[in-house]
Amino acid sequence: MAIAIELVPRLPEEAGAVGVGVFSEDLSGDTVPEPLDAGFLTAQGFKAKPGDTCALPGPDGRLVVALGLGDRAKATSRTFRRAAAALARSARRCDAVATTLLERAAGLDGLAADEVARSIAEGVVLGAYSYTALKSDPEASRITSLAVVGAGDGLGDALDRGAAVAEAVCLTRDLVNEPGGSLTPRAFAERAVALGTERNFSVEVLDASAIARERLGGLLGVNRGSREEPRFVKLLWSPPAEPTATVALVGKGITFDSGGLSLKSTDSMVGMKADMAGAAAVLGTFAALDAVRPPVRVLGYLPLTDNMPGGDATRIGDVLRIRNGTTVEILNTDAEGRLVLADALALATEDRPDAIVDLATLTGACMVALGAQIAGLMGNDQGFVDQVKAAADAAGEDVWPLPLPDDLRPGLDSEVADLKNVAGSRWGGALVAGLFLREFVDGDTPWAHLDIAGPADAQDEDPETRKGGTGFGVRTLLRLLSDFRRPGT
Repeated sequence: MAIAIELVPRLPEEAGAVGVGVFSEDLSGDTVPEPLDAGFLTAQGFKAKPGDTCALPGPDGRLVVALGLGDRAKATSRTFRRAAAALARSARRCDAVATTLLERAAGLDGLAADEVARSIAEGVVLGAYSYTALKSDPEASRITSLAVVGAGDGLGDALDRGAAVAEAVCLTRDLVNEPGGSLTPRAFAERAVALGTERNFSVEVLDASAIARERLGGLLGVNRGSREEPRFVKLLWSPPAEPTATVALVGKGITFDSGGLSLKSTDSMVGMKADMAGAAAVLGTFAALDAVRPPVRVLGYLPLTDNMPGGDATRIGDVLRIRNGTTVEILNTDAEGRLVLADALALATEDRPDAIVDLATLTGACMVALGAQIAGLMGNDQGFVDQVKAAADAAGEDVWPLPLPDDLRPGLDSEVADLKNVAGSRWGGALVAGLFLREFVDGDTPWAHLDIAGPADAQDEDPETRKGGTGFGVRTLLRLLSDFRRPGT
């Protein structure tokens, strides 16, 4: 159920819980906002670190939640998103919730009120999220409304935008959390069609026969071991006014990855329903476009299949021909994501966008390098890579630029085909995968690759995220599309 969020001039009486922001300095300077008491909070061990909470009954009988904001000088929009998410966690049994967080941000250097308002709305929606579709006795959040105390031009619109973005993230989380046995390529494509009708973007679905006609050999090769037919989904959204540019989004859509004949161990197979998180993030982004209204035309490309070890599965040593004619020798069927992305990137390049971004849970090597909460960022155009990094920073999603070193490229040369799908060395696996993908993008087209293997599926919880699908990438893409400028201009 969507949370109704509105800007109000004062605390509404019907609010069952109120969130009040507390900076670290408030505790030592005894400037804690009423009805909180610094002595009581300190006695409860509350230190006002970002994400900290302390709940207590207020004088009027409703719940009051102290929300840690950390040092005043270090506060960012992410600070307020985290605090609002913590409020949603603490007040999840209340129907109507209110907060004075927006007022607490007044006067902070470098923080625009609309950015804070957007972050508060995002935080509450994200913090209230839980995946309960398969629970016999779900304990979902009861929050149906949030009143944000404050005043200012455009702040209501900022709250609406924040809510729309967060709801798109939650939609993506639902897709990632659904088991691969029910979210098959066919079911995923049907969801896309339904969302397109509801959210005003066009959807074209290619079935197995159409995929073969389009010569998408990578997708067909990965699908050979499966009883489930593949799908390839194309998406299109155009702004009401003349678009300033065209941006293509490509998402890896492996609905379950067993590894194929290069079969994963049981432990490594756990969580592989999330190997379509890139495609889910792209679809979630499209679901929010009509609300966010970026000035650019947006194209989407989703190659969908599972990777199974059936009787006709692609064998080690087989050679696949990708859409652009490149032949690839398969030396590891568990390096399948780059094969379906190769087809999608080739198709995207043919449509001549001004830039391409792909998202993929591509390599464990990226997690080894950057941990579980940071995505790797690579690309062929430094200016565009910088744009993506700036969008991620503004959206509060952590990415780290990685190189595409040309000296690793010879490792992909094959004796029997144009390329191998893996290099002979185990070193630099995330970079080698990026180099492989680069082969399928026209060198004149700015392209960025986000390896989201770590942050797409959380193993731990924080105020904004529960274990499971995170919806990582949606906020970054929407910010990138909103602020997009043609690379080189």
